[in-house]
Amino acid sequence: MIKMQRNIYIENRPLEEAIRIFTDALEACGYFNLAGERIPVRETLGRVTSQPVYSHRSSPHYVASAMDGIAVKAEATANANELHPINLDPEEYLEVDTGDWVPSRFDAVVMIEEVNFIDGKAQLIKPAVPWQHVRSVGEDLVARDLLITSLVPIGPYEIASFITAALEYVDVIKAPRVAIIPTGTELREQASNDMEPGEIVESNSSMLAGLCRQWGAIPFRHDIVIDDVDLLRQAVAEVKDQADMIVICSGSSAGREDYSSSIVAEFGEVLVHGIATRPGKPAILGIIDNKPVIGVPGYPISAQLIFNLFARPIIYRKQGLEPPETESLICSMSRKLASSGGVDEFVYVNIAPIKDGYTAHPLNRGAGISTSLVKADGVLVIPRGNEGLQTGEKCRVELRRPRKVIDRTIISIGSHDICLDFLADILQKQDLRLVSANVGSMGGIMALRRGDTHFAGIHLLDQETGEYNISYLNRYLGDRNWLLVNLVKRQQGLIVSSGNPLEITTLFDLQQPAIRYINRQAGAGTRVLFDFLLSNSHIKPETINGYTREEYTHLAVAAAVKNNAADAALGIFAAAQALDLDFIPLAEERYDLAILPDVMGEKNIDILLSAISSEAFQERAKAFGGYSLELSGQIISENTI
Repeated sequence: MIKMQRNIYIENRPLEEAIRIFTDALEACGYFNLAGERIPVRETLGRVTSQPVYSHRSSPHYVASAMDGIAVKAEATANANELHPINLDPEEYLEVDTGDWVPSRFDAVVMIEEVNFIDGKAQLIKPAVPWQHVRSVGEDLVARDLLITSLVPIGPYEIASFITAALEYVDVIKAPRVAIIPTGTELREQASNDMEPGEIVESNSSMLAGLCRQWGAIPFRHDIVIDDVDLLRQAVAEVKDQADMIVICSGSSAGREDYSSSIVAEFGEVLVHGIATRPGKPAILGIIDNKPVIGVPGYPISAQLIFNLFARPIIYRKQGLEPPETESLICSMSRKLASSGGVDEFVYVNIAPIKDGYTAHPLNRGAGISTSLVKADGVLVIPRGNEGLQTGEKCRVELRRPRKVIDRTIISIGSHDICLDFLADILQKQDLRLVSANVGSMGGIMALRRGDTHFAGIHLLDQETGEYNISYLNRYLGDRNWLLVNLVKRQQGLIVSSGNPLEITTLFDLQQPAIRYINRQAGAGTRVLFDFLLSNSHIKPETINGYTREEYTHLAVAAAVKNNAADAALGIFAAAQALDLDFIPLAEERYDLAILPDVMGEKNIDILLSAISSEAFQERAKAFGGYSLELSGQIISENTI
């Protein structure tokens, strides 16, 4: 058995150069020569014709009535008028429905609305014109008519015409078959609650297979291959003769068990290993048996980006098609976005219509954050050599969601609460889409100050007055109109493991060195409350193990406790409830929505307030627990200038 050393050399090829190298190599080996196959007509949806398609029969193949009425000889009705009606005997006409055969002794059809039947006779008050309302043989199509040329995508209308033309089979371009090989000893086929640390559910192959189907290719998936060079070699050998493209998921980096590059070189040629993009740098481009091989990185965002950049144009071209053009929007950046100058960086964003333009809000840039792909409205590119984008700078965003959806979007930037998710679902049913970015209460106020958001969830305690939110809005937004509306009152407390095995009951217990705390980020309302509670209890932050360790949402800190990455966190009851954790209540707070009326508009404000007051929202919040709703939907304060 051949053993080989892992290939740790990774280049940094510019993206356009990598595309050129890959495409040129495939052209040189004749990969893009189109192959055809003959398939049943009813299976042709979405396929592309490889040959012109001709009719096998005429339609209609008989003289047919185009109306409900009577078939007549036009000559027999020539003298009919209102003063001198013509009465036709039964043998002089034939009642017909639309599509019925018109015998040769008749040459016109009179609409039923223009016929009076009297004692078995048909009375007409105006003459018929020869061949009126009569469909001739072949009116739709004639045998040997050209239906469509080659290189035309087949849709539902084309299939109907093929069936009408008596076609059983059609010659189409062979759909590319894409073999997807997931690799990694850590991978598992299905997520479960008893997965060990380090185990990862394998989802990339399903994502890439779905993209293949969208683009007209036929994917097939190999079983997961553990990190063993011999098994990976065997997997490639099994699929290479069945596939028009091979995709190896992961194993493209320079880790101890990344063998993909070496295997591609063994069977064929590695053209590129390492591309100057972020994410996606470790990608592999190669050829085996005159077929493209793409090694995608393991992180979902990296995997789909490389697949979109390299597989998509190849799959379309292999079918004789150009990839569909993607709509784009010019947007303003909601905040400064730094970038490494040596790569083309792809950043996924949400987009919201703000006043007379659109604002792009960057999502989490981590390559392992697959939810960014679900949430993203579009993607922007920061070209290499550019150090980033400034707040307010214009940029072009390629859309991943229809423009009409973006146009009915409102955005909330601020503190996180699970009730915002309830609200988003209710608003969606009212044709208003809510997206939210979790940056903490102070981050929300700064977004309001910049005019980058329609509203912000905030729960900032004024430690001098004990009041929530109003003093902060007066301080930072005193020069503009704002509206403060209560969403809920909620319980804040310590979130601990189910059963509270460490017997944590008060803030003082957090000073035990063995207890690992996880905090919210600076500027978060929960962090402000925590510092206030510590100060009242005369507890110094530095005595708490984990005070400087931060997360950005209530669910994130709860998940850290749930998965034994921390022992305690301050958060809301609803987060503890969601993950079946214990909760030690410490305080009740008011969670409000600070709204900019001039940005959001009266109509959207009315829809939002209606949703908050709705029975559906109230019931969902009550059922979840930890919320008090006596102030929900009430205007707490407002500023008018």
